[in-house]
Parts: sequence; C-alpha cells; structure tokens
Amino acid sequence: MARAELVYRRVMLKLSGEALAGEQGFGISPPVVKALTDDIGHLHAMGADVGLVIGGGNIVRGTQASQQGMDRVSADYMGMLATIINALALQDLLERNGVETRVMTAIRMEALAEPYIRRRALRHLEKRRVVIFAGGTGNPYFSTDTAAVLRAIEVHADVLIKATKVRGVFSADPVLDPTAEFIPRLSFQDVLARELNVMDAAAVSLCKENNLPIIVLNIQEPGAVAAALRGEVVGTLVS
Repeated sequence: MARAELVYRRVMLKLSGEALAGEQGFGISPPVVKALTDDIGHLHAMGADVGLVIGGGNIVRGTQASQQGMDRVSADYMGMLATIINALALQDLLERNGVETRVMTAIRMEALAEPYIRRRALRHLEKRRVVIFAGGTGNPYFSTDTAAVLRAIEVHADVLIKATKVRGVFSADPVLDPTAEFIPRLSFQDVLARELNVMDAAAVSLCKENNLPIIVLNIQEPGAVAAALRGEVVGTLVS
C-alpha cells in the first residue's frame, strides 16, 4: 500500500505487557511476540512511521506491588525495568523480520539501548525505523499510558492506538457484564466524565489538550490496526 493512502501516517501503538504473555498469563511467550511483531512489520511495510510503548504487567506491575506493601517508588521503578525487558524482546523479533528497530529508554542504560532524546527519536522515525519507547516516563507515579501519550505528542504522532483484548470501549467491563454496551465513538470529555476505562485520566487529559485522537481496538483481530490507519471504522474512536 502507498503511504499516501494512509489517513494516519505516524502512529504510536500502546501495548499492554500482558499482551506478550499470551495464555500463560505471565512472562513472555515467543509465539505471541512473533505474531505481534509480524503485525507491526506489516504496518511498517504499509509506509507508516511506527512508535511503540509497551507495559510491564506481564513481569511486574508497580501499582499492584505497592498495594501489597512495597514502597511505591521502588515498585514503579521495577515496573519501568519490566517494560525495558519487553522492549528488548520486541526488538529482537522485529529485527529478525528485517525491520530496523531502536529501543529508547527513559532510564539510561547505554549497554542495552539508547537514552531517550526527542530529536534522535524523530530522526529514527524519519529514517523509517520502528522506535520502541521503554522505561515509561522515567518517573514514578506515571503510567505507561501517560508515557505513550507523552511520546506520541513529542514525536508528532497522528494517532494513538491502544491495543486491548476487546473490541473497543464498552459501558462496563464486557468480561464481567455481558450486557455492557459497545461505544463506537466518544469525546475526551465523555471519557473523563463517565470515568470509562480507556486510559488513566492524566493520559486522556493530555490527549484532549493536544487534540491527539485515540483508537481503542482488539489487537487479536487480524488486520485491525492496519484498517484503522487506513481510516476504516475499527474499535472505538476517542477524539
């Protein structure tokens, strides 16, 4: 596909750490990561500039650890390190597929990855490299959702796609409530006022202030992200 046919040419894709675990529920499942990286490689081949932010919940979730008695700051830093482990796994399989990739971290660790420098990130995207932004924002108390929005704004992404295990946004958790209603389109204000579980409030507010649309979709649906970039109606659009 020609790049000119894309409605969204630069995308920030937000993946949960759990997406890498597959059915096993924890750790990293190489077949699952392979399927994800195949999809990401397809987006790259379509001509899209692709940035990625990955969570760390398949290894350690900072908020959960702190609720169990661990110091919140230490727990959050552990979660940031978990995102870097996941980023390296994605990089390995993307490069095996021939997609040039860079991992940039908010926490400096030059032996493994580049430190995040905005101008360098922009240059990588211009050179058609997939950039994986790891380590969250580098600060405790901020989620990887907020990190994804922040990086998306900084690199001038056209859209933020949040990949989930469900079709999009519902009026309630569709796993717990079978009567939950699917919502195809929302405003940022609706999300905040109704406290819908799209992203945390700080992330949604950042999107609202910077007019960055969010598309929430099912990453397990074949071709869903590619269809969204072409402007097709997929999942839930928050704008």
